[in-house]
Amino acid sequence: MARTVTAARGAVLMPPPAEAVLSYAAGQVVKAAGGLWPGAVVRLGEVSPSVTSYVQRVEVDERPLFAKVSILGVSLVSVLRGVCGDWASVKASQAAYAASPGSLLRREALQLQTLAGPAGLRVPGVAGYAGGVLFTEPVTGPSLADLIAGEPHRTAELLGRVVGELGAGLRRPGVAARVDRAPIGERSISATFLRKFNGISGGSYLGRTGHGEVLAAVVSRLRKAPILPALPNQPVIFGDLKPEHAHFPGGPGGPGGPGGPGGPVVFLDPGLQRGRPCADAAKLLSRTVLGLVCCPPSPADARAVLSGIGAFVARLSSCLDDAERDAWMRQLVLLWLMDTVNIVSTYLTAPAGLPLSPHAAAVVARARVVCQMLEHATASMDSRASARAWWRLCLDDALWAVSA
Repeated sequence: MARTVTAARGAVLMPPPAEAVLSYAAGQVVKAAGGLWPGAVVRLGEVSPSVTSYVQRVEVDERPLFAKVSILGVSLVSVLRGVCGDWASVKASQAAYAASPGSLLRREALQLQTLAGPAGLRVPGVAGYAGGVLFTEPVTGPSLADLIAGEPHRTAELLGRVVGELGAGLRRPGVAARVDRAPIGERSISATFLRKFNGISGGSYLGRTGHGEVLAAVVSRLRKAPILPALPNQPVIFGDLKPEHAHFPGGPGGPGGPGGPGGPVVFLDPGLQRGRPCADAAKLLSRTVLGLVCCPPSPADARAVLSGIGAFVARLSSCLDDAERDAWMRQLVLLWLMDTVNIVSTYLTAPAGLPLSPHAAAVVARARVVCQMLEHATASMDSRASARAWWRLCLDDALWAVSA
């Protein structure tokens, strides 16, 4: 049964129906395309299942593009749960939001231009932005997730290539100034965690996951941990570095073989902001481990991936002294676990009318195991053991979850 939303004067309002929201988003795609390319033939294609933004393939005079629509800058799950009000309220607010210079996708378009410009990185081409709809060109080549699944023994090398190439680009002159003018702080791991699990509403939200008792204990432990805030002098981070947001045009069939020198990595869906240097690695590892647990490979391949993750993290922290390494690794694990709680809870509270991707459906199917992994990992976080010991325990918990 849909959760009701209570209006200020006591009237009971219904959350927006999924069919209406998705139909509206498709209409906005057609309207925006008509405004950008008057007279063009616009054909709508397959919708990519997403719990965050509405994403759809579209052809404009036979030119293939992807169209993305963000409703009020929050996830589709939040909209459909009624967080932003009933459907009439959402539509009224969305019109103003889409026209705002601070809308999420307008900032994303600017960030793609920053990455392609002063950062010197490869990204999807921006075909146009209008009416809250961002049009980008398709990207070819396998994702990082695809390559790790195909060659688990190259995990450390592949992770290192992605993080190394990205870090070099984000440190180039002119990048930070442009990011500071249009950051996407909404995609911060810690900010998302604190927003989702704050006060009474956080407990109510967890209750709708079907695993509220276990996740409530996990969230309570994570909330007690010291989260170091982002500071103005911290470096620029990608902010939303997931395995599916890094594609390799030189993958299978390309020069050099999988992950070879067939061309630079292509980065999708940025969330550029100032942040802790370990934040990008934390989200990358969180989503890689989650994919491993929810679509388990053979035990040997699972051990190879986790061993590669361990080697990758050791390489990233090798230049730090013992105290710095301990602090860096503690934040890495903390952000990893927070990110996993963030996305798992989103998948588990998705309304029935919102299609889930195969990956999201796999997470829902294995949610009990994922929650047990999180419970095990956070139960040891208050011990006096070093961060490296906690990190090794978390990797052991992940290996247990794969075979559970």
